[in-house]
Amino acid sequence: MKEIEKLLRKISAKERAGLLAFLEQLSVKNEHGNLDVKKLKGSDLFRARKGNFRIIFHYEEKEITIDSIRLRNDNTYHDV
Repeated sequence: MKEIEKLLRKISAKERAGLLAFLEQLSVKNEHGNLDVKKLKGSDLFRARKGNFRIIFHYEEKEITIDSIRLRNDNTYHDV
């Protein structure tokens, strides 16, 4: 969780507000409808895209648990 908090402190207030609103929408709405969510191959993890950010999460008893939030780059999914 510390790396998520660190990222949220680093980004601008506008990006933070947008990302937090997206996370709220992701967690409240178990049906992801128009959100860009895909299951990662070979794991129980999912990813959601919000601009340059990638949110890696999984489900625990119908609750979403955020594993990481990363800026998109070539190594975004390698350590998952």
